[in-house]
Amino acid sequence: MSPAVWQIAGGPASRSYVDVFLRYGVGLIGPGDGGPWSPERYAHDFVVSGFLRRFAEEASDGDIVLLRTGRSRVEAVGIIAGEYRHLEVFGDVNGWDLQHARRVRWSRLAAPHDFDRFVFGANPTRFSRVRSPEALDFARRFVASPPFGWQEIPLPSLPPEAPTLESPPPEIATLVAQARDLAGLYWDRARFGDHPSEDELVAQFTVPLLAALGWRPEQIGVKWRRIDVALFDRLPRAPEHCRFVIEAKRFGAGVEGALEQAMGYVAELGRSVDVVVTDGIRYRLYAAHDGYEPVAYANLIRLKASATELFDRLRRP
Repeated sequence: MSPAVWQIAGGPASRSYVDVFLRYGVGLIGPGDGGPWSPERYAHDFVVSGFLRRFAEEASDGDIVLLRTGRSRVEAVGIIAGEYRHLEVFGDVNGWDLQHARRVRWSRLAAPHDFDRFVFGANPTRFSRVRSPEALDFARRFVASPPFGWQEIPLPSLPPEAPTLESPPPEIATLVAQARDLAGLYWDRARFGDHPSEDELVAQFTVPLLAALGWRPEQIGVKWRRIDVALFDRLPRAPEHCRFVIEAKRFGAGVEGALEQAMGYVAELGRSVDVVVTDGIRYRLYAAHDGYEPVAYANLIRLKASATELFDRLRRP
């Protein structure tokens, strides 16, 4: 009997995690902060429950996986090499909680293959069975063609856990505790309802965090010139006094997707300023003097020792 063929999403172009899959020999999906898969634990979210059940229970050791970006592009072909696992080390991949994992032996294509049509469906889920005859033929011919060495090589080691931050800075300890208390509730639609909006999370977490780090109320501009939050080192609130542009996204959306929009606001200011993107819980800082490379990151519910870099950079001077 031929092995089944599946497709797994490698993230959008703005924050792809394809390289993480290939480097560590894994296939990952989220949301994973809710804990290991069980039908009871994820019954509240029918959509998530469907693709997560397929990933954890239906896919089998030896099945073929196409690593997809977009709706028609394949970056790599893999073979599942192990049972479902919940791995906390992948709790924060480019702002996403992707702890649901399968080990996979991947072979990256020499060049991405684009089918030029939506062989995975117009709106493919994060993980699903491949039904298109064209995609099935591609996957099976690839696996049956030499070289075959990639199908037997040892799996790469998983990444080590980053050192945790044992004690958050005292001024934000209460806020961190609140984030940890509420984050699980936000995912539970049965108890909470719809996820909180961007504006709600800005009010409950982002503005309090900035205040705790020393910014005064008059220095924190909310919805100033369409910017979610602008920080000013002095008055009046004018472009030349803007120190940070902070762009917010809805909870769980992945913060990196907010950078492009934030850069549009920076362009309108007419001067380079640092950018922070956030979903209220996760914060990533891009430094203007480093060509807007990411230089610091913090996740309030999963603080690592490196998070102190973000808090230090974000403090009022």
